[in-house]
Amino acid sequence: MMADLHPLRAFAKSQPLGAAALAFLVLFLLLAIFAERIAPYDPLEVDFAAMLSAPTREHWFGTDAFGRDIFSRLIYGARTALGIGILASGIGCSLGSIIGVASAYFGGRVDLIVQRLVDMMLAFPIVVLALVVAASLGRMPVLGIDLNLVVAIAIPIVPKVARVVRSAALGVRAMAYIDAARTAGFSDSRIVMRHMIPNVMGPVLVLATAYVAQAILLESALSFLGLGVTEPTPAWGLMLAGNATDFYREAPWVVIFPGLAVTLVVLAFNTLGDALRDYLDPKLET
Repeated sequence: MMADLHPLRAFAKSQPLGAAALAFLVLFLLLAIFAERIAPYDPLEVDFAAMLSAPTREHWFGTDAFGRDIFSRLIYGARTALGIGILASGIGCSLGSIIGVASAYFGGRVDLIVQRLVDMMLAFPIVVLALVVAASLGRMPVLGIDLNLVVAIAIPIVPKVARVVRSAALGVRAMAYIDAARTAGFSDSRIVMRHMIPNVMGPVLVLATAYVAQAILLESALSFLGLGVTEPTPAWGLMLAGNATDFYREAPWVVIFPGLAVTLVVLAFNTLGDALRDYLDPKLET
């Protein structure tokens, strides 16, 4: 058991800020998992008698224009944000890794075609590409998560990851053990999946962490624009839209707390990504 904890302790010792960010994210993850037990109110419960109530002992973060408890909706919103963010980042980074490694391994015409397609996708701003995909796919909610929204957020991540992973995979392809695997008669798919992808997982892990933050921002932006999560589902981006834009002057807490939640979680993921990059490759640390 002590041996299992050793890498975590080494990470905390060398990257204390990254360890603090990890602890903060674990806290939010626990809030999301145990939302039913932690949230003091039903996030969908409407109380018109308590509309736009300021923060009090009964409602720590106040209430929104429908009298719903903002603190409870933030806790349930963490489930939406982290669920969509982790799924989208995982799908985008997985597909991008496979495409990047395959492009580097096969080279030649395959690499040329793949990289031109990647260039075409990178020509679109990530928000615009996500908007186009989200508007085209519509909605497909499964277990409380819109899978089409996850796909819309994951697709813009794919070309960015593919470009970075290809650069790392080009160095791996030149290693002697890849030539040895070819000589031994291993298939191309086995070499890619068993020998190349595991050796580029360092950059992929850093990218996956960073793109969870970007996926959360995209989900918030799409929900704010009406193409993401819909009412009455608790979602941080959705809490910043709708009636919040009408009442933010007289009730600023309706936008301050959701905006603060998005900011802190995104900052924590970015800090963790930077710490992982420095920990996995100390040569990059400054």
